[in-house]
Formats: sequence, C-alpha cells, structure tokens
Amino acid sequence: MQIQVQIPEYDFIPALFGSLDRRKKWLEDAMDVRMGQNDSELLLEGEEPAVRRARRVIDSLQQQYSRERSLDEQQIRYAVDMAHKEADDEIHRLMNEILLVTQSGRSLKAKTQGQARYIRAIRENDIVFGIGPAGTGKTYLAMAMAVDAYRKKSVERIILTRPAVEAGETLGFLPGDLQEKIDPYLRPLYDALFDIMGFETFAKLKEKGQIEVAPLAYMRGRTLDNAFIILDEAQNTSNEQMKMFLTRLGYGSKAVITGDITQIDLPRGRQSGLVTVSKILHQVKGISFVTFTRSDVVRHPLVQRIIDAYERYEPKK
Repeated sequence: MQIQVQIPEYDFIPALFGSLDRRKKWLEDAMDVRMGQNDSELLLEGEEPAVRRARRVIDSLQQQYSRERSLDEQQIRYAVDMAHKEADDEIHRLMNEILLVTQSGRSLKAKTQGQARYIRAIRENDIVFGIGPAGTGKTYLAMAMAVDAYRKKSVERIILTRPAVEAGETLGFLPGDLQEKIDPYLRPLYDALFDIMGFETFAKLKEKGQIEVAPLAYMRGRTLDNAFIILDEAQNTSNEQMKMFLTRLGYGSKAVITGDITQIDLPRGRQSGLVTVSKILHQVKGISFVTFTRSDVVRHPLVQRIIDAYERYEPKK
C-alpha cells in the first residue's frame, strides 16, 4: 500500500527527519514503512496496517508541530511507540489540555498516556500512588497538580515530604546543623517548586506556612486538613512509616505518593512500605494506583535504554 500525506508546513519534514535526515532510517525501521518526500507530500509505502499506523503517527506529530513549532526526539519516539496502543477519548483530551503555566511562561501538560492517566487519577481520587521508573514525571506532575489546586483554592496549603534515608552516604559527614543535613534530601522538591512558581512566590508562601517541605518523620502525630500532600521517594518508607503517613490525611485533603520500587535504599532485610501497601489497599475505594513504564520516560532517550538494560540484568543477578 502507498499513500501520500499532505504536509502544509514546509518545515515539518526537516523537523521530523532531523539534521541530514538522521532520523529517517530509524523512523522507517520503527514503523516498518518506506518514506519519501515529494514537494509538500510525504510518501508512505508498506503493508497496509503499517502504513495506516505510520499515517496516525505523522498526523499526531503534525498537530504537535503546529502547536509548539518544534519536535524533539522524545516526542517522536513516543508517538511511534503509542501508535501500537489505543487510548480512550478522555486520555487524548488530557494530553492536549494545558495543566498550568509556569512562572517562566512554559505550558505544562501530559506528554504520555501514562501521565494523562495519572492526572485523571489525581483529579478523581483522594489518595493516588504513582509507581514507576525515574524520569516519568511522577513527582513533577504531582507538584503541578498541587500548585493548580492551591491556585484554585481547592486546598489551603501544600505539604511536601520525603523519608530521609541515606542512599550509600552518611548524614553525619554532611556539614551544618540538622536542618542543613536534611536539606539535600529535600532539594529535588525545592527545585520543582522553583521551576513551577518561581523562587519569590515559593519563599513568600513558605514563610506564611502555606507551603511546607519537611522530612517524613515530622509528619508523626499531625492531622493534615485542607492540604495537598505529596510523599516522594516512598519506596524508602518502612511499613510503619507508610501507615503513619496515610493516616495523617484530614478533611478536604488529597495525598499523592510517588516512588520507584527498583531503587530501594532501605537496609537489607527491611521491607518497603510502598511494596506492601499496593497489596493491602489496591481494592480500597477512593485510592488509585498508577503504574508508569519505560514508555512514559520523558528524559533523554538513553534513560529508557538504561532502564531496559537494568531490567534485563536484575533477574540474572
């Protein structure tokens, strides 16, 4: 089968194929079609199912290019990967919806179907677990949802927490007092908020107590009402800590728990609360578990390959 796809924007094909057409061969192999160019047309040739899939990929990427005036390699690889999968109308809608605009004017929205399902789960449930590999946007999207809820006055404050577990390093060797020793563990949370709302806004809200960033141990004994609470790096909680955290939830509050169960830094023989909780709460109404995969990674394309290599190595080990 051969079809001709009209390309109204003359600079789309160079953006698709990349400098010196370096992506063209990869695209042909990935989609199992031959691709050619004829003025304002892109020619697709191959078996009918492959050609139809390739047409969906090109149409999707053209829409992205029209909106953003650019295409990066991650967007292209994801579009090819998703051509073999189906998503419901709500997921497609969420992928085109702007979640919020950052302080720098950048629009945030779901880049993958997994991220869109995550956003939907957070909107529809009071407790959501986002579990998956690094680079899938679990924490950053949760932060964006928290800021969006605060701006809409759905909550009165944002609380961000992490277990202060040493990942092969020792707290005692870090300089400064206790707070200065703990701050490096919380730095990724600070960085995400700086990016989303800007340093001055963050500092002002933190001073007022409307944003709180603290180690998980500081949550004990509290009841958290009218708050959006994010527990990051939850794979490093114990069973007791996970239960303690979940029972802090008060009226009008929402909690998002994120973690990667392949990167547990707990002492040997100690069970992760994130692993256990999915077995205990998976059927509780109002709680949702969203699992991210390598196809949801939105960092450098090498990150997906690194994750794959580790997944192949671990069973052998």
